[in-house]
Amino acid sequence: MDFQEFWRKFKNGAKVFWQKFRSGTKTFWQWIKPYLIRFHHWRKRIWKKYHINKILLLLTLVVVLVMSVYLFFLAKSVNVETLQSSLKQSTVIYDKKNEQAGSLYGQKGTYVESDQISPYLKDAVVSTEDRNFYSHHGFDIKGIARAALGLVTSGHITGGGSTLTQQLAKNAYLSLDQTFERKAKEIFMAIEIEKKYDKDQILTMYLNNSYFGNGVWGVQDAARKYFGVDANQLTVGEAATIVGMLKGPSIYNPIDNLENAVNRRNTVLSVMVENGKLSKEQEDQEKAVDLGAELNNTYSSADAGYRYPSYFDAVIDEAVERYGMSEKDLLNKGYKIYTSLDQDYQKQMEAVYDNNANFPANAADGAMPQSASVAMDPKTGGVQALVGRRGEHIFRSYNFATQMQRSPGSTMKPLSVYSSALEAGYKPDSVLKDEPQSYYKAKNYDGTYQGEVPMYQAVAQSLNLPAVWLLHEIGLNKGYNKSEEFGIPLSKSDKYYGLALGGLEKGTSPMQMAAAYGAFANEGKVYQPHLITKVIDSTGAVIEDNSSPKYEQVISKEVANEMTSMLLGTFSNGTAAQAAPAGFTVAGKTGTTETNFDANKVNDQWIVGYTPNVVISTWLGFEKVSETHYLSGTSGSEVGQVFRAEAESILPYAGQYSFDVADAYATGGKVVAADEVNQGAQNGDSSKWREDLKDIGGKASEGAANFFEKAKEGANKLKEKGQELWRQYQPGN
Repeated sequence: MDFQEFWRKFKNGAKVFWQKFRSGTKTFWQWIKPYLIRFHHWRKRIWKKYHINKILLLLTLVVVLVMSVYLFFLAKSVNVETLQSSLKQSTVIYDKKNEQAGSLYGQKGTYVESDQISPYLKDAVVSTEDRNFYSHHGFDIKGIARAALGLVTSGHITGGGSTLTQQLAKNAYLSLDQTFERKAKEIFMAIEIEKKYDKDQILTMYLNNSYFGNGVWGVQDAARKYFGVDANQLTVGEAATIVGMLKGPSIYNPIDNLENAVNRRNTVLSVMVENGKLSKEQEDQEKAVDLGAELNNTYSSADAGYRYPSYFDAVIDEAVERYGMSEKDLLNKGYKIYTSLDQDYQKQMEAVYDNNANFPANAADGAMPQSASVAMDPKTGGVQALVGRRGEHIFRSYNFATQMQRSPGSTMKPLSVYSSALEAGYKPDSVLKDEPQSYYKAKNYDGTYQGEVPMYQAVAQSLNLPAVWLLHEIGLNKGYNKSEEFGIPLSKSDKYYGLALGGLEKGTSPMQMAAAYGAFANEGKVYQPHLITKVIDSTGAVIEDNSSPKYEQVISKEVANEMTSMLLGTFSNGTAAQAAPAGFTVAGKTGTTETNFDANKVNDQWIVGYTPNVVISTWLGFEKVSETHYLSGTSGSEVGQVFRAEAESILPYAGQYSFDVADAYATGGKVVAADEVNQGAQNGDSSKWREDLKDIGGKASEGAANFFEKAKEGANKLKEKGQELWRQYQPGN
């Protein structure tokens, strides 16, 4: 079959199909038409009977009314009273002495009043952005109509149509999303702004709160950035250039796009002529000016106010997460934020972190071992110093001091085991089992065990086997519940004997560990860790107040003292002996966690040390642990050196202090007042604890003497037996 024959048959078939389709459609229409007519008559009767048109109209009006009421109350809820003051002021951070410590940078430049702004700037912005500015009441009907037309034709709100007052409301309170809801909010807020401020105030706020590219906000800083003059010294052409950037700061700024900036300047000048603000001669004169030759940058950033980056980042995080404030508001609304910051502590801690010699060497690929530290007042829970990571600061990047969740290793033992044991009646000199147990596989760091060991030595030497045994003796529930009371976040899977060794599913942070150890430094009281003590807005109203924090009494003062007596031994005779700061007495605990690929390699190192005045919690480890990124030393030799450097530089600012109890190593595990030990050492006092210690020594000497006597007796018997055997095997016998 050739193509012509095929095509002829195809055309005939299509013709027949079309005739049948038309015939079928006609038949179907004749069949359904009477039904449609009857439905139409029924609909008309129902529509008329029940006044459907009126109902639809009423529903539409109700929806409009509800939306209007909602937007009205939304606008009323925005405190426009503070708008001007918040734009004028920067958010300032204060330390624990109520002294200014720095400021938060944001979408804010140098604020200038109306008389410090060139009239050319005002004429240019009104001519290009809102010609009816001085006659409308915050919104423009024509602009709203254009926005509505855009919604109908394109399905979304198109740009433009907003008055200067609406743009001020948008910049100050709203997002940049082009939605109907945002547009409606913008209008109602603009009406509220117009009620509170006059036109000149609104225009001044707008010009101070607009973005002009290259990180510059406000006309004063823009004038400095692009032309090296103040905002009241700008020429007509310079003012037109700056106003021209409002349409697109990255496209029309003269530093990055000179040609675009020139064209946009000329457009603004032409519009000013149309609006009667400039003569044709002035326009031609300004267009002839070489814009490139006018450029002069004398602007200097004010970001130096962000003096303590890690601490200030954590302040913002806390305000956002705990108090529900927004980052944008914090950076721009002129708050006064009072904190627990001790600037001396912070400077010393940052100096330690700036010195790479205090840390292990980088990995072969250059990866830096990370670290974080917190210094906290145990009497309030206030964070006095904080460093969230090593290396170059990135605004609100991951903060290991507050956001990290890592297993704390043996620093958990006092929280999960020994505190509960002391509450159950155990004492620092109680003898614990130091041997493997069938119910949980564990070993001591050096692989050895002694069979029995006093509790204070088990704590100081960070022995694992006695801790597991003791948790088994007091009960898992007690250890688990007590850990949570100390503020350690646990999962259900953490209720196992590994809890004694700090093996947690998620883990904890240096800040949480500092708060927990604060109980030992402050009579058993645990405060919620915090940086912020009070927040005041730009009008002077207190909006958050945490100046009198509450605490939980998690252990008694007696138990806290017993624990401190043992934790003093960590630095005098235990795992933190290398980390002990010269000239200072501290108590605390070390901790390590092993990698999941080699038990001899270290994942995390911890050390928490305290005095009655301050708790310092420090962590060290790689951000991502792998077979090439791990630690190899002990806590005392690596993270301990970081802690030692911190303590030796911070403690001189902490004031005079003394512990209530003596080091358990000095008393044989007896809990003795520190002044009693010191006085006895000076006066030769033979108090009861010294007699007890002497008795312990005497018994030890007696035992040693008996041992050597029996050993000597056994040697003599062995000698006699050997001589007898020798005689038996001599020739002739």
